Amino acid sequence: MSLGDIGRLLVGLAGVIAVLGGVLMLAGRAGLGRLPGDISFGGDGMRVYIPIATCLILSLVATVVLNLIIRR
Repeated sequence: MSLGDIGRLLVGLAGVIAVLGGVLMLAGRAGLGRLPGDISFGGDGMRVYIPIATCLILSLVATVVLNLIIRR
């Protein structure tokens, strides 16, 4: 593997990470992470957050998208 190939790989990975960051920023603005099915509790200096509803919605969306991509 040449240095040019490694450079292209790193640029591609940086692009994927940038897109993922943008998606996460948009998801935060859309209210994902604070849905009614998400559990959050805590005490003195500690907070526990369990995003059950958010995980279910993300799983459903990922399943639909991957099925559309694979079947074409």
